[in-house]
Amino acid sequence: MSIQHSFDFLIQWHLTERCNLSCSHCYQTGRGSAELSLAEIRDGLSEIEDMFTSWSDGYGVALSPSFNITGGEPLLRQDLPDVLAELQRRHYATFLLTNGVMIDRGRARQLSDLGVKGVQVSIEGCEDVHDSIRGPGNFSRAADGVEHLLDAGVPVTLNVTLSRLNSRSMKKVVLFASHLGVQRMGFSRLVPAGRGSTLVLEMLPADEVRKLYGELFSSEIRNLEIVTGDPVAGQMRNGGGKRKKKGPSGIPAGGCSAGVAGLTFLADGTIVPCRRLPIPIGNLRTDALREVWASSPVLDALRDKSRYRGMCGSCERWENCRGCRAIAYAYSASCGEADFLADDPQCFLTA
Repeated sequence: MSIQHSFDFLIQWHLTERCNLSCSHCYQTGRGSAELSLAEIRDGLSEIEDMFTSWSDGYGVALSPSFNITGGEPLLRQDLPDVLAELQRRHYATFLLTNGVMIDRGRARQLSDLGVKGVQVSIEGCEDVHDSIRGPGNFSRAADGVEHLLDAGVPVTLNVTLSRLNSRSMKKVVLFASHLGVQRMGFSRLVPAGRGSTLVLEMLPADEVRKLYGELFSSEIRNLEIVTGDPVAGQMRNGGGKRKKKGPSGIPAGGCSAGVAGLTFLADGTIVPCRRLPIPIGNLRTDALREVWASSPVLDALRDKSRYRGMCGSCERWENCRGCRAIAYAYSASCGEADFLADDPQCFLTA
């Protein structure tokens, strides 16, 4: 079959649940699990490669796969260089997500040598705000890590989790990012799950989300790109965009990637639709990945507009958005009944 079009697909791999910090808003619990061994990770990569090949052959899709390697704190895995080397050997675009505090000059050079395309470092606001969320002294440690990465020639994205805890300091964060010389600043919304489940009241109301996104997108800082994976923010930015071509999920690969253009693997091999949507749909240790993708009832539901509730189910932007399923799930759980097909409570597009 001839190749018809290209299709992006993101694997986010949490190598460990262990972390050197205990951030108040973290969507994970921090509880340990039996981590996949390096041999099991290699086996998983072989299965992923086979799945990509079958899609290319069966659907005429030229895949552009990428990997986000994270944790917990991925630098706590002593075999992290071996994992990154394996990804490099297979020519996958690889990115590292970290809190930044463990990155010294040597680690930064090593990441560069291992072909890491970019590193995302979490920054939650100016120093007092960041340290109130991530612990005293961690702002300066993260900033030092960013400087080491930039000195080693590794592109850096600063990422912010938006909530009432830090919304008023975003202008300062943009200026700080520009001062450091990072290439990109990204943001996502607070998901009240895991350790952050107690922060439901810190979620921004929809009108404040709209205002904050508008301010961020209008920032004109030379050499600093403002980016986001938030499907609602994406609709605000491109006006809904053109209808995208269909990929292996059978629907256009725009908006929320859960069940459509990505999968997440947890440290013990558990497969979930998204890094912040903790609904197990299989395990790399026991289940065939292609079968999980093709037959998971959860993924089927995520791809079926008729099963979405409320405004999301009737929205004309559904194919290019679908709202954030993780926020919908976590927020509905806080209201008494977890529903990953519920409305995105912070969506302002249909208000």
